[in-house]
Amino acid sequence: MRSIFPALLVGSALAGGMLPLAPAAEPGSPTINLAEPPASLNTSPMPVEVVLAYPNLRIDRPVVVTGAADGSGRLFIASQQGQIYVIDESDTQVEEPELFIDLSDRVSYKDRENEEGFLGLAFHPKFAENGQFYVYYTTNERPHVSIISQFKLRGDGSGQGDPKSEKKLLEIQQPFWNHNGGTLVFGPDNYLYIGLGDGGKANDPLLAGQDLSKLLGSILRIDVDRTEGDRAYAIPADNPFAGRENVWPEIYASGLRNVWRMSFDPKTGTLWAADVGQNLWEEVNIIVPGGNYGWSLREAGHRFTVNGEGAGPSEALIDPLIEYPHTEEWGKSVTGGAVYRGKATPELDGYYLYGDYVSGRLWALKYDAEQNQVTENRPIAWSQLPVFTFGQTDSGEVLMTTMTSGGRIYKFVAKQ
Repeated sequence: MRSIFPALLVGSALAGGMLPLAPAAEPGSPTINLAEPPASLNTSPMPVEVVLAYPNLRIDRPVVVTGAADGSGRLFIASQQGQIYVIDESDTQVEEPELFIDLSDRVSYKDRENEEGFLGLAFHPKFAENGQFYVYYTTNERPHVSIISQFKLRGDGSGQGDPKSEKKLLEIQQPFWNHNGGTLVFGPDNYLYIGLGDGGKANDPLLAGQDLSKLLGSILRIDVDRTEGDRAYAIPADNPFAGRENVWPEIYASGLRNVWRMSFDPKTGTLWAADVGQNLWEEVNIIVPGGNYGWSLREAGHRFTVNGEGAGPSEALIDPLIEYPHTEEWGKSVTGGAVYRGKATPELDGYYLYGDYVSGRLWALKYDAEQNQVTENRPIAWSQLPVFTFGQTDSGEVLMTTMTSGGRIYKFVAKQ
């Protein structure tokens, strides 16, 4: 297990302090400001609507919804309190979910510190064979410590997780209670990707976003199938900073404030991430190895000057695909989603679905990878409740949750 405590977070054990900006693979196309979109951008409403996926089901603070890619047709729903439940994806009338594993005895969640708790869940690509799954949670053993752990199924054939099987991979001391990130997801390369916020408070007080000698403010990429030195995992040889001095080799991308949900497109393998802004702007990005996304020199594509002179357009910083301002019309806290690859609503094929936690608005974004350009950003009408998180079933259907009415799960269907 790797323990990362305050001395390492501030870089004293990896002396070197601020490092040169990581070069982007390719400078991005001009960012689209959704408040002033170009005439070529399709912003017409999508012919879809949002309906309850499981009308009789209530789960408190449903923070993760995912399949296990094991062919079972099961859908796993995690509560921020620390319980993971499971249902049959096709049982739309389910009322009582089965408890898969209860980790609430080790998870710290408080309403006044609501960016902690159980935040991430991912199943090993060979889960059907090895029964391994991975979680991200805030421990109740010490204040503000994030844990990334491996668990296994119980050996009794019940199909339930074994709370006693925990193998801790990383312990990360967070300086504050907010900006924990928390997404775990396996990529098409079978490596585990981990989203970490900048540590919290405001204005990136540790200057973590632009300092690769700090682990925070980044997306990590690790190999959970091997161990290496004192690590309970290994560093992929092609990680962009592997082998460099004074840099955490786990880092895959940097310059991020607080990614609230990232996901891989099941068809193309593209990694999408929505990064929550601070004062004025929200953004959606495509993540590339070694990419620097600008925080806290920039907020989205705009100069951020609290921590110095900030930065305008730069080939060393990757521009977001889209950004939107903090207004009642748009929102103030982006919630990242997923690219729809299901069959139930073909109108959505290839669209990235995302929303805003504050305004409750939803959009469907279409991206032309060959032209490196967003061609559509179309609103999806619904009741505008807070958009808590998105998830994806093994069949490619995209689901969305909200905390209201006891915690509900929604799906997207063609308008009748």
